[in-house]
Amino acid sequence: MKTLLLILIFCLSPMIASTLHLSISANPSRINPILSTDATSSQITQWIFNALVTYDKDANIIPELAKRYYFVDETTLIFELRDDVKWSDGEPFTAKDVLFTYETIISPKIFTPYSSGFMHVLHVKILDPYTIEVKYKYPYFKALEIWMMEVLPEHSLRLESDLMRSKFNQSPLGTGSYTLEAFATSKNIVLKANANYFIHKPNLDQIIFHYLPDRSSEFLMLKSKKLDVGMLTPLQLERQIDEDFRKNYAIYEDIAHTYSYMGFNLKSEKFKDARVREALSLAIDREELVDILYFGHGKVCTGPFMPGTGAFNQNVKAPKQDIAKAKALLKEAGYDENHPFEFELSTSASGSGSYSAQILQHQLKRAGVVMKLRIMEWQAFLNTVILPRNFEAVLMGWSLGLKPDAYSIWHSESQRKGGFNFVGYHNEKVDALIKKAEKTVNQEKFDALYREIFAHIVADNPYLFLVIPNSIAAVNKEISPVSTSLIGIMHNAVDWIKPEI
Repeated sequence: MKTLLLILIFCLSPMIASTLHLSISANPSRINPILSTDATSSQITQWIFNALVTYDKDANIIPELAKRYYFVDETTLIFELRDDVKWSDGEPFTAKDVLFTYETIISPKIFTPYSSGFMHVLHVKILDPYTIEVKYKYPYFKALEIWMMEVLPEHSLRLESDLMRSKFNQSPLGTGSYTLEAFATSKNIVLKANANYFIHKPNLDQIIFHYLPDRSSEFLMLKSKKLDVGMLTPLQLERQIDEDFRKNYAIYEDIAHTYSYMGFNLKSEKFKDARVREALSLAIDREELVDILYFGHGKVCTGPFMPGTGAFNQNVKAPKQDIAKAKALLKEAGYDENHPFEFELSTSASGSGSYSAQILQHQLKRAGVVMKLRIMEWQAFLNTVILPRNFEAVLMGWSLGLKPDAYSIWHSESQRKGGFNFVGYHNEKVDALIKKAEKTVNQEKFDALYREIFAHIVADNPYLFLVIPNSIAAVNKEISPVSTSLIGIMHNAVDWIKPEI
């Protein structure tokens, strides 16, 4: 009788939902794909929104909200849209949403760095409720890639007077595999599986992003088995995990699609002198950064484009530390022991920024440079330093795209509000090469132009390119199927299965 009662209780009790536990180290700025410029916001938006096309696990472009696409000629692209997609409020996704998203991105009221890719578009036309025509001004090398920008809901936002300040940015409506259930500053973010997701309802009912502003907190959560996926530092991998940890987590390591850099405010008189920038570059020991920060789990970064791609210029080498030459250049520029070169470096407290800054401070001191540190919480750093461009130098990281687009960072036009060229870089030769490459659809010719751009940028030292770290992820071994990919281990997360509690 007791056994029967237990069976009845079990059968009548609701199943405990399977939950994927992840972490975020900073508050997202806006959960809106066309306004998200920080990693945390992008991390959240990718679950909530979809684009017309996306990458598969091997980095091939495939349809997503589109069911088919084709070029009529070199400048005309047709998207045939899926007719089985609904927004999370039940409204159907149609061509109106695509046109609205395009018009919003190019609107003068919107400040977004992503608009640069769309300036090559002549027009976007609705041919019928599920067909879009995109006409380019000329053959454009990223004609497909720009449509990896996620789509916004026209019916929800068409009457919005100020999208930059809209409530939508904290309570978005999407077509993605998950919907936003709970969001508050400096607290956990909760996503709920979208039962009407057009591929299929995700196997995991819920995702909780635990707000963990420092890496040590994330590591403690991993060790106590409260996270399913987390990033490990090289120190943790080498010295701080044991057999019990490895029994519970699979370790995936690969070169990250990011680099760290020190960027200068080129509008500042201090950094207009190329000798000063070169001296600072020569004072840095990048190999030491790799060894101390990453225990060898990384490599020196030599420039702005990803190693292994055609745009990467293997003939450009990172400078070796040369303290004597650094001092000589500074002396030429008017600085010596009695009048040392001084500046302030601003960075975020999240990640390894503060540790990197301290090592750099020590290295530069050997060349007689006095570098003061300003270390801030990420959102404060973004809002009071980066966006108003209120800095002398910054220490940051940047994501490397599979297909580079130099315009948004390195073209002088991208110094405008909302652009990524916040250091104020301007080289007329680079501007011309970028514009020429935009109209070059032959891959070999395009790569040759980008290798030239690579060399010019490195020679100018607007950034000091530092390190490309390895990405080291720990994943709960109970989750399946997990596999490595050019676009990351979570490429098939909609299919992940985790045993319920």
